[in-house]
Amino acid sequence: MLPLYRDLNHFLREKFGEKVCKICVDAGFSCPNRDGHIGRGGCLFCGEKGGGDFIPAPDAPIPEQIRRGAILAGRRGVRRFVAYFQSFSNTYAPIPVLAAKYRDALQDPRICALAVATRPDCIDEAVADLLASFAPRCYVWVELGLQTASEHTARQMHMGYTERDFERAVRTLACRGIDTVAHIMVGLPGQSHEEDLHTLALVNALPVTGIKIHATYVCRDSGLAKLYLSGRYTPLTLHRYVDAVVDLLCHARPDLVIHRLTGDPPRHSLLAPDFVRNKITVLNLIRKTMLDAGLVQGCRRKDSP
Repeated sequence: MLPLYRDLNHFLREKFGEKVCKICVDAGFSCPNRDGHIGRGGCLFCGEKGGGDFIPAPDAPIPEQIRRGAILAGRRGVRRFVAYFQSFSNTYAPIPVLAAKYRDALQDPRICALAVATRPDCIDEAVADLLASFAPRCYVWVELGLQTASEHTARQMHMGYTERDFERAVRTLACRGIDTVAHIMVGLPGQSHEEDLHTLALVNALPVTGIKIHATYVCRDSGLAKLYLSGRYTPLTLHRYVDAVVDLLCHARPDLVIHRLTGDPPRHSLLAPDFVRNKITVLNLIRKTMLDAGLVQGCRRKDSP
């Protein structure tokens, strides 16, 4: 039976011939939307840790973070790993600093891929050249926090970058053979499903190789919490989120690798919605909805057979 969508686990297994697991890394980077270069406080949906809430020892040296992550994953029989630079903007530093951090992660010979999460406006020619220099050693991909192609929503969320920054970053990386993954958030304040589809259409039209779809969730330490607690923001329900994700999958290019379909919020600070606490429930409902309706990735695209 054909898969419903092209998921990351199968993609990595095909590429490396075995199961590969991510090890999340906190390299101590900041963000231009926090340190005053662009703004302070970050995007409204971003918590104080900027992602990476589940890194076991974020203050440890990078090789030690890799070692501890490998021990945990090794208990499940995994032998090869992706070093995933997750927290904040992981290309936001001078080139020598970036190079040293990435080399630290690649000291372990079991690392077969380098994944770097960052903002689109933190990619330039020099950063792209540096990332490309690691391609002979391992598979490299960059995750870009697009979130939305709506300029109105981007301004409301205090993101500080636009879809034009995203397009430029994708093309800068693609011309060097570096794969890119676009993050898309569903349920942002005031954003319609038509705007979600517009965001996906931008991704489909560019040489993007993968997507991550997240529900918008509210953490106590985020600016979005103020909107939620004052009654000015209502998160999506589980079923509305699932319906939106299924439709996005049906409009996604069939070759796009689906890196994830729900996020991992920090449980201690999550305010809403409750359904994001149970990833398995969300994924199972997405799968059931697609199976029951006979849907697969890309089936609603105009160029589908």
